Amino acid sequence: MKLQSKLPTLGNSIFSQMSLLAAEHRAINLSQGFPDFPSNPQLIEFLAESARDGLNQYAPMPGVLVLRQQISILVQRCYQRVLCPEQQITVTSGATEALFVAIQALVRPGDEVIVFDPAYDSYQPAVELAGGFTVHVPLQPPLYQVDWVQLEKQISKKTRLIIVNSPHNPTGAVFSHQDWLSLQTLVLKHRLYCISDEVYEHLVFDGEAQLSANQYPDLAERTVVVSSFGKTLHVTGWKLGYAVASVELTSEFRKIHQYVTFSSFTPAQYAIARLLCEQPDDVTGLAAFYQQKRDQFRQALAASAWSLLPCRGSYFQLADYSAFSDLDDVAFCHWLTREHKVAAIPLSVFYRQSPSQRIIRFCFAKEPQTLAMATEILCRLSVLR
Repeated sequence: MKLQSKLPTLGNSIFSQMSLLAAEHRAINLSQGFPDFPSNPQLIEFLAESARDGLNQYAPMPGVLVLRQQISILVQRCYQRVLCPEQQITVTSGATEALFVAIQALVRPGDEVIVFDPAYDSYQPAVELAGGFTVHVPLQPPLYQVDWVQLEKQISKKTRLIIVNSPHNPTGAVFSHQDWLSLQTLVLKHRLYCISDEVYEHLVFDGEAQLSANQYPDLAERTVVVSSFGKTLHVTGWKLGYAVASVELTSEFRKIHQYVTFSSFTPAQYAIARLLCEQPDDVTGLAAFYQQKRDQFRQALAASAWSLLPCRGSYFQLADYSAFSDLDDVAFCHWLTREHKVAAIPLSVFYRQSPSQRIIRFCFAKEPQTLAMATEILCRLSVLR
């Protein structure tokens, strides 16, 4: 009997490929989105204390209550939404699990799901495994803004779900208040559901407002909001995220979550709950912290031949390399890693049908000295034709 793949076109993700290539060539890894600096030492001590205190067995399926209570406080402080910790918040094994579970809970065979290209690569496989189909709506550089009038033309009787991501990976675009209102209008008008991927929610720059689906009550009732402690607290390897939703949606979400991971890293849940309680500024100060890194990266390349696109949020910077090369972006990233020891991610992998452009993504969630070394190399690039 021959195994028939459910995802026949997929192999290892580009993130795994580029990180392996970076390690092989001892390159500075600005490809995969993870920090190279430590998290708060107090958080590590809280983790150790939780483990020493014996908090090492299964957590409750929705997450330990003390953490869900702190999440409720955080959401109310940031977005003025009052949540029931027992019935509207679920702790997950990373944001990717939350996205997967939300998609399985909402998508039925034959449903259409709208995603915006360039899009995070986990959306489409999860939709296909649920029996649905993705409808890809391209966003145009340099601002990557949604044309809501054109978007409505993509909605059909089969449309069930819209997946949005703000701040956006990989472009750094951020929804405005009007964007959220337009989304809310479409969701209500067409009786759709929404998944709002907000893993970079606290990384909004230049004094712009930090906005969320949580702030729009009618939208929030039909939305699963996904967040990430890994991104927020610089501990991506802990794989802890959470999903916020209405009581009805949370009930359906948990039916699937319980058979995916059931529960998540217990001592870390207690450690994060304690940090949120005792040091809430670790979260609220993130925008200024990462804006410094963005500004360092952009200023270092300002006089170079790189063309940098706007970055209003997240910890990613898009850059056009047309001045250096006619290579496609995958080949260029391989060349950049092998020959110049800096790894990046090609933008084309975030599209179903990639447009003709020469743009790659750098991650600036790095130590200042790492960014200094990388940008010094990038400024020295010669033309490759």
